[in-house]
Amino acid sequence: MKKILPCLVILLSFLTTTWAETTIKVGTWKTPQTIAPFFYQQFHPGKIEVFAFTNPADQKSALLAGSLAMCGTTLAHAIHSASQGQPVVLVAALCNKCSALVVKKDGPIRDISQLKGKRIGYVPGTMHEILLRETLTRSRLSPATDVRLTRVDFFDMGLALAGGGIDAFLSGEPFPTLAVHEGYGRILAYPYYDDSVGTINAGMLVTQKSIEENPDQVLQLVRAHARATRFLQQNPAMWLDRASAFGTNREVLEKASHNMEPAWDMDESFIRRAKVLGARMQALKVIERQPDYDRLFDLQFVKTVKMELNP
Repeated sequence: MKKILPCLVILLSFLTTTWAETTIKVGTWKTPQTIAPFFYQQFHPGKIEVFAFTNPADQKSALLAGSLAMCGTTLAHAIHSASQGQPVVLVAALCNKCSALVVKKDGPIRDISQLKGKRIGYVPGTMHEILLRETLTRSRLSPATDVRLTRVDFFDMGLALAGGGIDAFLSGEPFPTLAVHEGYGRILAYPYYDDSVGTINAGMLVTQKSIEENPDQVLQLVRAHARATRFLQQNPAMWLDRASAFGTNREVLEKASHNMEPAWDMDESFIRRAKVLGARMQALKVIERQPDYDRLFDLQFVKTVKMELNP
C-alpha cells in the first residue's frame, strides 16, 4: 500500500498537469448572441483558446481539418453539411432569434413584395439565407429570378447598404439595429418561422470522431458552454458590456437585446423543429436530400449537464 499511494499521487499529478497544459481550440463569431465561448475559460479546467470567424463554413472546415475541437454553426449549415455526408454532430444550442430584414431608411421599399429586382445581401449557408429565401417565396418572389442575391459578409452589410451596393440585407444582430441607429437603415421585417420551426438559429458542432475517441472532452466543453450561457442569461449587463468590446456601441446592443437569445439546451422538441427546417430547405432546393438526424444530433451531453445543473 505504501508503494501504491505514491504511484497514484504521481499519476494524478501527471494527468492534472497534462490536462492543464492541453489547449482546446474553439471557434465562434464575434457577435453578442455567439459570445458564450469567450466565457468558457471560467468554467473549464483546461486552457481554452477561442478563434473568431466571420461565417459558419470556415468554422466547420477548421473543425473537420482537426484545427478546432468545437465550433459554432447555424442549424441550416449543419443540416446542409450532414446532408452531404460530412461527419458533424450538434451537441448543444448556441442562440435563438437574431435575424432581421433591413432596407434603406429613405428608400421606397415598404413591403417585401417591393424587393422585386433588388439586390439583397446575404451570407450563404446560414439561417439568414434560409429565412430570406422563405420570406421571398411566401411573398411570391423567386429567390433565383425575381431578386439579385448578393454575397456579403455580415460585417460589411451595413457599409454596402449605406453606400448603395445593395438595396437590402438579411442578417443577424447587432447589424440590423446598428443600421437603424446610424440612420441609414430601416427594419422591414423580423422574418421568423411559424411555431413549427420557431426561432432556433445556431448550435455547437463537433465531429463524430471526437465523440467516439474523446467523449470526456466533448462533455467538458458542453458543460462549460452551458454554464457560460447561464451566466450570460443571469447577468445581461455583463453580457452586453463584454459584447461591446467587439466594437458595437453599448446603446445599440441594448436596443438589439430583445432580438438576441443565447442558448445551450436541446431536446426532442428542438430536433423536431430542426427536421421541419430541413424539410423547408429541401423544398427551397437548398439541399437535395435530408440528413440522418439521428447522427446529426447527440443529446447525451446536454442531458448529462442538465442533470448536473438540476439534480
